Amino acid sequence: MSLPPEPRANPELVGQDDAATTLMEAALSGRLHHAWLIAGLPGVGKATLAFRFARWLLAGLPPPVPGQAPLYLAPESPVFRRITAGAHADLFTMQANTGDKGKKEILRAEDARAAVRFLSFTSAEGGWRCVIIDEVERADSLTVPNILLKTLEEPPPRTVLLMTSSAPDRLLPTIRSRCRRLDLHPLAENAMAGLLGRWLPELDAGQRGTLARIADGAPGRALTLAEAEGLELQDLVEKVLGALPALEPRQAMVVADRVAGRRDPGAMVTFFALLRRALAAATRQAAREGASGFVTARSLAEWSVLWDRLGRLADETERLNLDRKQAVLTGLSWLSAR
Repeated sequence: MSLPPEPRANPELVGQDDAATTLMEAALSGRLHHAWLIAGLPGVGKATLAFRFARWLLAGLPPPVPGQAPLYLAPESPVFRRITAGAHADLFTMQANTGDKGKKEILRAEDARAAVRFLSFTSAEGGWRCVIIDEVERADSLTVPNILLKTLEEPPPRTVLLMTSSAPDRLLPTIRSRCRRLDLHPLAENAMAGLLGRWLPELDAGQRGTLARIADGAPGRALTLAEAEGLELQDLVEKVLGALPALEPRQAMVVADRVAGRRDPGAMVTFFALLRRALAAATRQAAREGASGFVTARSLAEWSVLWDRLGRLADETERLNLDRKQAVLTGLSWLSAR
């Protein structure tokens, strides 16, 4: 496996040229909006784009480089190197940290206050000041958005706030309304094939194709699934759905044992995520073309409720550190109940 660099050190942007061009043209126009909400699927490239734009902005808006995606800055650039090292005086990064109440990663109020103070200072190098907040929906409470709100309402001059979110609808309307939203779309099949071919050469084309499909065109998500035994878990999901509407208790026990026995402690969460993804895809297809297969066992409304219940079950099990095997058995019993 040949992993790409972290977003702050990644010089490559694939499949998001339109979004990068939007940011570039806004900056070159002289009317750059002070706050951007970069939205999209987990792993689709939101943080990579945010750091790419910050590097380009702090480097003084250099001209395009032929053959490179918009907002390109060479890795040899001093600005690129300082941002990679986390040592640029005009960039503040806010990312989720493990909370005191459990394993769930959250954005902390003290970091939000530090970001606001940072933006109030004068630029150290006479240009822009940037704050990147990754996965802004991970705030520990309403305290974080309320701290940011004052800055969003009255931004200091020559400052820009770049927020990424995989669930923008969970943000307060007052936050969303003060940001310019920029949506990143899933990568095309050929773009995903090229990236996964370079990153995962040890897998065959069929396996990489499966990863691209279950990652929904998000290359970072595909890598996460590859590292988290996603192919094996997807195989279990397909076997479960193939046995519906009457999944035998012995089959359910085998699946639960295999999920709970994985070396990755997050396998249960991944299994439920893949299961819910498959249910959502099947119900969408049924809504368009009519129900077939296991979907006929329930109404579409019932499948929607079950999809939500499975999500809450996985979240509560992980957050409260409950028995993962029992959670899988519970979820499978809901699926096969008539």
